[in-house]
Amino acid sequence: MKDGKVIRSAGVVGSFTLLSRGLGMLRDIIIAYHFGTSIWASAFFVAFTLPNLFRRLFGEGALSAAFVPIFIETRTKEGDQSAWNMAAKVVTMTAALLSSIAIIGVLLFSVLTRLPCFSDKWITTFELSRIMFPYVVFICLAALSMAVLNSYRHFATSAFAPCLLNLILIVIMLAVFPVVGKEPSIRATALAWGVLLAGISQIAIQLPALKRFGCPFKFSNRWNDPKIRKMLLLMGPAALGMAVTQFNVLIDRLLALWIGDWAPAALFYSERMIYFPLGIIATAMGTVLLPTFSTQRAEDNHAAMSTTITHSLRHLSFIMLPAALGLLVLAPDILSCIFEWGGRFSEYSTLLSARALMFYAPGLLVFSAAKVFVPAFYAMQDTRTPVRIGIYIVLINLALNIIFILILPEYWKHAGMAFSTVLAEAVGMSVLGILLTRRVKNIEWPSILRSSLRHLLSALLMAAAAWLTARLLLPVFGNMLPLKLANMASLTTAMAIGALTYFLLSLALRAPELRELKSALLRR
Repeated sequence: MKDGKVIRSAGVVGSFTLLSRGLGMLRDIIIAYHFGTSIWASAFFVAFTLPNLFRRLFGEGALSAAFVPIFIETRTKEGDQSAWNMAAKVVTMTAALLSSIAIIGVLLFSVLTRLPCFSDKWITTFELSRIMFPYVVFICLAALSMAVLNSYRHFATSAFAPCLLNLILIVIMLAVFPVVGKEPSIRATALAWGVLLAGISQIAIQLPALKRFGCPFKFSNRWNDPKIRKMLLLMGPAALGMAVTQFNVLIDRLLALWIGDWAPAALFYSERMIYFPLGIIATAMGTVLLPTFSTQRAEDNHAAMSTTITHSLRHLSFIMLPAALGLLVLAPDILSCIFEWGGRFSEYSTLLSARALMFYAPGLLVFSAAKVFVPAFYAMQDTRTPVRIGIYIVLINLALNIIFILILPEYWKHAGMAFSTVLAEAVGMSVLGILLTRRVKNIEWPSILRSSLRHLLSALLMAAAAWLTARLLLPVFGNMLPLKLANMASLTTAMAIGALTYFLLSLALRAPELRELKSALLRR
């Protein structure tokens, strides 16, 4: 796939991801209104982390990373029928394994809710986990379906599927909450059932597209297949790495819950501000890059692979540097405008979430780099290297978490946990980039560095302009408008001034990314 096509395909994914993130933001605003940073919000977010752990492991993570290159290789060399036969075996094996895990999980959480040694916040978390845990079966199969469609360069349906989770939860909060009453426990339970319904819906919406590409919709228990064994060998190290990484994420959530009832919720709201630009741009790029790198690898086209890596990193730095600095300097303003609507999300909730967001913001750069580096290794059918680096990232993150929890004041501990994640990921991505350079020759690092420095200069001036605009205009708008509208008006103006500043500086510095993005998006 040519670089222009990569950008356009990423644009398709990014457009639907933008819709999903927009709906997700609306969903989170409504959740914040009803639950704020209360124990019910924290319990829901921690419980939702558990099925997401398996989604990353069996859906979007190790399984997809091992499956996609072999599926594409089989289709290229042996035809669609052989590829679909292989897919049927993988789906059957995955469904059987995940169903067993779901049953065990539900039974385990049922037991934990009855043990007297746990406090109310843990019992609440276990009760919501028991409802949501079967979501792992449906969301992992949905993610595997997305991987198949992406391998056919069909990105629209799979990119839209995550929107259903947000739509369903929004409908439940708007239509069901008024019916069930104001009791937070009942509302949180209804929301948990909505997650389960969303998992089923995300599979169903992809079935017509799969049928159009020839999916036979059959199960096969003939797992004694060389391709399956090869996939499992590739998946093994990646699964270990993903398991360690996702276990670390779970530990982070549990540590946050141990810090205080409010901490997981405060971290979640700040993370959402990070995942909004990350999902729209970097995740969309990563979705397109795995099949692209896999095809280039199958064709033994190393020059195209190095060029794609170079272009992807330059374009990500062009977008993520201003996004990171903008979030850093405007964190309290952004969170206040988005989440404070007179419900349970208070000024204190904004303060706690803003502290975490300011430490999360620089992570946009390293999190974005992972969306390029990791798919490149997976496409080369090397899942071991990202795993080894991932284990080091986990250990560094865990050690830093413990240090910051011990030394920081109580209401800064969660911010230290956010910074631990960024520091550990930065170390890991630096090492991964060095190792990738040894495998893929002619990556144009000097060009990437020059572009990044140019973008950094523009982004610093942009951030200064945005911050000054927000500080100067808030008192002016405050004399003319109600406080909420004044905050929104000053923030909107500050963001517009910042974006205009960055655009004009990029033009003045002759940033080639402007021209390349315009050319790629307008080319038919």
